[in-house]
Amino acid sequence: VPMVAPGNVQVHVINSTLAKVHWDPVPLKSVRGHLQGYKVYYWKVQSLSRRSRRHVEKKILTFRGNKTFGMLPGLEPYSSYKLNVRVVNGKGEGPASPDKVFKTPEGVPGSPSFLKITNPTLDSLTLEWGSPTHPNGVLISYILKFQPINNTHELGPLVEIRIPANESSLILKNLNYSTRYKFYFNAQTAVGSGSQITEEAVTIMDE
Repeated sequence: VPMVAPGNVQVHVINSTLAKVHWDPVPLKSVRGHLQGYKVYYWKVQSLSRRSRRHVEKKILTFRGNKTFGMLPGLEPYSSYKLNVRVVNGKGEGPASPDKVFKTPEGVPGSPSFLKITNPTLDSLTLEWGSPTHPNGVLISYILKFQPINNTHELGPLVEIRIPANESSLILKNLNYSTRYKFYFNAQTAVGSGSQITEEAVTIMDE
């Protein structure tokens, strides 16, 4: 098997889900056989928004021939990763380069995990929600938009409310009685807004 690990491994993080890795080729004599390519082993160490450590699944990408760089797609935003590089000949893999640590930046969050609307009165509704399963960064706020729907399914004026990220419920007051409302709800990181979930609810007709 090859004797030498690739040197000078460098990682260039392109965005929250993509990185490029470079390495110096090993001397051909040290390959001790036919150079088939290089393998990059990489794995997520932890999410930077949640300190949970889970089972580490190593991923492997093979780059054929004498390439000295490769792309790592499908990374998770706002996470810490490690990688190493090995050279491959017909017999197997050489030793791994020292582990290189890199971090992906924040991305937009996933949709909130749920939105529940309860306690209808004549002029109020209570909203409860769960934070996104994949925050992909530090949540800075939630955005709630809502509008009335009339009997002919026409949408009325849209109201928008920004809610602090540490909140998980809200009582909406001063609504019209016996009116159906449509709600759109999403979370935001510094990068932008995530995908929204929608829900409908009706205020009651009379007490």
